[in-house]
Amino acid sequence: MIFRTLGINDTELKMTAIERGLRKIGCVASGIAVVLALTSGIAVAADIPLVDGTHWVKSTEEVKKAYLVGVSNVIQLEVAYQADNPVPEGRSLAPRAAKGMTGQTLSGVLESLDKWYGAHPEQLQRPVLETIWFEMVVPGLKTNK
Repeated sequence: MIFRTLGINDTELKMTAIERGLRKIGCVASGIAVVLALTSGIAVAADIPLVDGTHWVKSTEEVKKAYLVGVSNVIQLEVAYQADNPVPEGRSLAPRAAKGMTGQTLSGVLESLDKWYGAHPEQLQRPVLETIWFEMVVPGLKTNK
């Protein structure tokens, strides 16, 4: 996604960039994990809410960025893994998400989500991932052929 914008095409450089990003995020994620562990006990999947517009509009910019970086990292790791272990077309959303988000920036996605939820307050129950998919990925797939 962002690598094309920066002109980085080499897989090794991509992985190096991902590793550096993960190290930086690791510190933040570790801190968040400690806080969550101390305040809410061990989280189980049933206890983790699906982040929707209600959560989004109440979150700070730092929390929003952390969420988007986490989503982006999962997609990037899945795409990198699938480079050596391809799955049949249609069995993974990650390659389509990466393609549809080509050219997007972290701040651009954050601003787009803020604007979308601001313009659609009646849809705050809509999951953030659904909003990203239908408002950014799908249109991006049409333009990033």
